[in-house]
Amino acid sequence: MDTFPVSVSFREALRFWLQLGFISFGGPAGQIAIMHRELVDKRRWVSEKRFLHALNFCMVLPGPEAQQLATYLGWLMHRTWGGVLAGSLFFLPSLALLIGLSWIYMAFGQQPLVAGIFYGIKPAVAAIVLHALHRIASRSLGHPLKAPAPWAIAVLSFIAIWLFQLPFPLVVLAAMLSGTVLARWAPGSLGRGKAHGAAAQGAHEPALIDDDTPTPPHALFSRSRLAKVLLAGAALWLVPMAALFFSYGWSGTLTQMGWFFTKAALLTFGGAYAVLPYVNQAAVGHYEWLTTAQMMDGLALGETTPGPLIMVVAFVGFVGGWVKEVAGPDALFLGAALAACVATWFTFLPSFIFILAGGPWVESTRGNLQLTAPLAAVTAAVVGVIANLALFFIAAIAYPAGAAGLAARPDWAALALAVAAALALWRLKWGVMAVIAASAMAGLLLRGSGLA
Repeated sequence: MDTFPVSVSFREALRFWLQLGFISFGGPAGQIAIMHRELVDKRRWVSEKRFLHALNFCMVLPGPEAQQLATYLGWLMHRTWGGVLAGSLFFLPSLALLIGLSWIYMAFGQQPLVAGIFYGIKPAVAAIVLHALHRIASRSLGHPLKAPAPWAIAVLSFIAIWLFQLPFPLVVLAAMLSGTVLARWAPGSLGRGKAHGAAAQGAHEPALIDDDTPTPPHALFSRSRLAKVLLAGAALWLVPMAALFFSYGWSGTLTQMGWFFTKAALLTFGGAYAVLPYVNQAAVGHYEWLTTAQMMDGLALGETTPGPLIMVVAFVGFVGGWVKEVAGPDALFLGAALAACVATWFTFLPSFIFILAGGPWVESTRGNLQLTAPLAAVTAAVVGVIANLALFFIAAIAYPAGAAGLAARPDWAALALAVAAALALWRLKWGVMAVIAASAMAGLLLRGSGLA
């Protein structure tokens, strides 16, 4: 049993956020599960109730919710710089890794070694998402007989996306409206899950930021602070955009990337998969930064590297910068790396502004049923969305050819890897990194032996 954390130093928190940036595999579901296990269950830096309240807020924002959650918790513990560093370290390791992998991809093409690693990691990612789905559902939905409303919302959300293919923003809006109605006509119907009930009864280990811990002074709402955040955010967008405009012109590749990825950042409701069709349509069809096949390869890289899946924009930027020779034909890598950084900057900047500007308001809504019930309904809806994502991943590894290959023989080796990874997570209690490493090695052995 870990000792109760009396305080968490800035250096200790910084060490954790850096570590998280290297182990945040499994997409948003896996990343949220890792943060929950480390911050709530193991380290007890924040209580279950405070964690879920922050998560609910991040779920309704455009942008990568796991990265925003890290920013929020870092800000809550260590003010503005804590949030900025927590959010930045969440994706900077992925950016560096993707720049390196993108260079290998463009300079040397597909390699059997990389293909084998990807073959093994993809089933592990599917197992991680399933594991996260179980953890989040069991903690946020509660028992289906005692709390049927959250389960109904989760099931309906799954059906809406999987069967009717409704856009995620519409599902979120419907969930929020349902939560508003339930808060008025059936108060408490969304707050009796395992997590909520335990928190309400005090049946949980104490945390540094506990259920009833007062909001720290820096997290209280202030008009002057809000104005400073908005002005700083505007400057951090305008100065780089102006530099690109005066250096390359409005039609320049880097300028257009800055403008396009700003728009994409404001449309990423529901995570990366909700905005990838928009990115694919524009980057491939309109700007011709890369081909459809390259976009699919970039998605595979994004799925199998740490960090949010939306980091695929770094790959798009790198390939676009390489193809368009933004720094000249003699500096392909330099121009491509610069383009990857431009795409990443303009994609993630709005997320920091949303959290640092809206965090004080979120802290002020704790305990307000009229406001927390709609957010709890969103969490239930996201469980359904994660279930749809898990099904998508399982289908992708079972039938790599896609929907057209459903009548073909499934890839039993990949499915066996997924089952083995799931058993390692559930029964053997392996960590995420151990599962991914073992799966990568298994993929190499299967590809090398010709069994896959």
